[in-house]
Amino acid sequence: MKSKTYLAVATLFFALILNSCTTSTERRIIDPSEDVKGQVRAVLTDAPEVPPRITNKSNTKVIVELEIIEKQMRLSDGVDYTFWTFGGKVPGKFIRVRHGDLVEFHLHNHPDNMLPHNIDLHAVTGPGGGAEASLIAPGKSAQFSFRALNPGLYVYHCATAPVGMHIANGMYGLILVEPLEGFTPVDHEFYVMQGEFYTSGGYGDPGHQDFDMQKAFDERPDYVVMNGAVGASSGENAMTVQVGETVRLFMGNGGPNLVSSFHAIGEIFDKVYVEGGSLINHDVQTTLIPAGGAAIIEFTCDVPGTLHLVDHSIFRAFNKGALAQIKVIGDENHNVYTGKEKEEVYLPEGAAIQRISQDKEEETGPIVELSLKERMEAGERLYKSNCMACHMDHGRGITGTFPPLVNSDFLQARTDKGIGIILHGLRGEITVNGTKYNNIMPAVSMSDDKVASILTYIHNEFDNGGGLINAADVKAWREK
Repeated sequence: MKSKTYLAVATLFFALILNSCTTSTERRIIDPSEDVKGQVRAVLTDAPEVPPRITNKSNTKVIVELEIIEKQMRLSDGVDYTFWTFGGKVPGKFIRVRHGDLVEFHLHNHPDNMLPHNIDLHAVTGPGGGAEASLIAPGKSAQFSFRALNPGLYVYHCATAPVGMHIANGMYGLILVEPLEGFTPVDHEFYVMQGEFYTSGGYGDPGHQDFDMQKAFDERPDYVVMNGAVGASSGENAMTVQVGETVRLFMGNGGPNLVSSFHAIGEIFDKVYVEGGSLINHDVQTTLIPAGGAAIIEFTCDVPGTLHLVDHSIFRAFNKGALAQIKVIGDENHNVYTGKEKEEVYLPEGAAIQRISQDKEEETGPIVELSLKERMEAGERLYKSNCMACHMDHGRGITGTFPPLVNSDFLQARTDKGIGIILHGLRGEITVNGTKYNNIMPAVSMSDDKVASILTYIHNEFDNGGGLINAADVKAWREK
C-alpha cells in the first residue's frame, strides 16, 4: 500500500516538474534572419511618461535617434549640477520596441559637449551592448543596428571610461523590449528611475556642485534621487491617477553603486516582473532592484491618498531624495481602509518630551547673521528635511494629528515666534485655528542659526506675519 502511495506522489512530483519546465520553455525564439515588415521612428519620452503601447502585431524596423547633451540643471532647490544626459533629462529617454524588432540606433554627441560618450544597451546582444560601435567625440554621430532577441525591461548607460563617472553624472535610462503579444492593458504606465549623485558639498549645500570621485569610490552619495533630482516626481510634479485605476511602473536603477529596496508606502505590488524579465512574483511588499537592473511592477489603486515610492533603505528616501509620489484621487472606500477612527493620548508613567539630536556642537565664535533671502533659502531646505514629514508640504499639517503651520493663530500669538517649541518641545492640548490637537512635539537639538532659518521660512512662506528671525534672537531665548 505504501509503495503505491509513494509511486503516486512521485508521479505527481515529476508531472509538476515537467509542466513547470514546459511552461518555462514556452517562449518565442527569434530567428535573426527573419524579415521585418516596414519601419517606424521610435517615440521617445522623458520620465515619468512612457511611449504609447505598440499595436502592430508584426516585427518592424524601429529607428531610434538619441542625442547626448551635457547641461547644467537643478539637482535640488538652490543646488545646480552639470549633468551628462541622454536626451537632455535624467534619466534618459524611455525607448519602447518589441521582441523581434530590428532596431536601427543613431547616437549623436552634441557639438557643444566637452567629452566623448557612447551607449551600452543591456538589451543588445553584441560587444559592449553597442558601446564599441557608438564611441563618438563631440559633434559626431554613430549608427549601429541590433535585433531585439530577448523581451524584458533593460537599463542602458554610457560605457566610456571612467564608466562609473559617466553613469554617476546621469547617463542612464530604460529600454523596454515588449513581448510581441504585448502586456495586459492598464490605465496608466509610468517611468521611474533611481540614481545617485556624489557632490563636492553635502546634501542641500547651495550653489553649483561638482562631481566628487572619492565619494563615488567610497560609495557615499550625497543624493539618492528618483527621476534625476530631489522632488522631480513628487509634490506638484507627482503622477496622478483615479481610485480604481491600474498602474504599471517601469522602474530602473541607474546606480552606479547602490541596490534599491523599492517600496510603495500605502500599496502592495500585485505583480512584479522580477529583474525586468519573465519571472512574475505576486503580492510583493518590497522588491530589490540591482544597480544596472530594472523591474516591472503592477498594482491597483483602491483608495485615495498619496503613494510614496521610495528606496526602503529609508534614510535615502527622507534625507537624500529617493522619493517619488503618485496622487490617487477619488472617493473613500472604508471597506478597504477607514483612516483614523479614534485618537487618545497615551502617556505611560514616566513619559516625557523626547529630544531629537542633530547638531553635535553649539556654534562658537561671533554669529554671522544672514539676510532675509539667505534665511528663506536655508529655511526651505531645513523645513523639507526636518519638518515636512509631520507638517506636510506647504505647512498643511495632518488633520487631528499635527497642526497646520499656515496662518497659525497659535504660532502668531507666541512672543518667542516659536523658538521655544523647537528648543524645548511641546506637549499637551493646544488649539490651532479653532481645532484642538493633543500630541507631543519633540525638542530638537539644532544650532541657533538653523532654528532662525526654519522659523523665518515658516513665518514668511506660511503667512504668519513675516519678518526676519536672527540667530541672536534664538540664542537669547536659549539662555533664558
